[in-house]
Amino acid sequence: MAESVSNESVLDLEDAMYTCRAMRRLDTKPVPEAMLLKLIDAANQAPSGSNAQLTRWIVVRDPAQKQKLADLNRKHGEPHIRADVAAPQTPKLKRMLDAVVWQMEHLQEVPALIVACYDYEAVTEGLEVYRKAGSVWPGVQNLLLMARALGLGAAPTTLALRDQTAVRAALNLPETFAALCLIPVGYPLGKFGPVTRRPVSEIMRFDAWSE
Repeated sequence: MAESVSNESVLDLEDAMYTCRAMRRLDTKPVPEAMLLKLIDAANQAPSGSNAQLTRWIVVRDPAQKQKLADLNRKHGEPHIRADVAAPQTPKLKRMLDAVVWQMEHLQEVPALIVACYDYEAVTEGLEVYRKAGSVWPGVQNLLLMARALGLGAAPTTLALRDQTAVRAALNLPETFAALCLIPVGYPLGKFGPVTRRPVSEIMRFDAWSE
């Protein structure tokens, strides 16, 4: 089913990587199911530790289900950003915080909320959760790049997932699952374009670190 999306609509990989802005303001226009399946299919191509392939994906489209996640996001997100919102802000930080607040207020209206989970195959807690969680993130990045290539906006967040018990209850997850990343997906209300990053000369050295 994922193959029903024409490859002609997919951007060159380099173009996708260099213009993949975090898009938090998203249109309410529905995203075709074929596109959502293509996102998960792309995510599923990513490597996983020991080739265990234990990442699981929940694509939430039901309004009541989206509301549950939006409520959790607000519960944990508002305290997280309260101090930053109240403090003096640079223009760049203000733009980012405004987008975070907008997302918090409209998350239940986003067409699809994709939750990346990991099945530990046994009840797992504490640091052990994060030891294997690295197998999820390559898939998340594949999903983000495919979303950009298809003209969809997305931005990963973890704020809604801080209470794993509440998330399991909301999504009917087995107790062996942990929800590790939430990716709202929809058509962007903003424009894609170059991202601002530090030059490689500042962040990279060969062989050992030097000033």
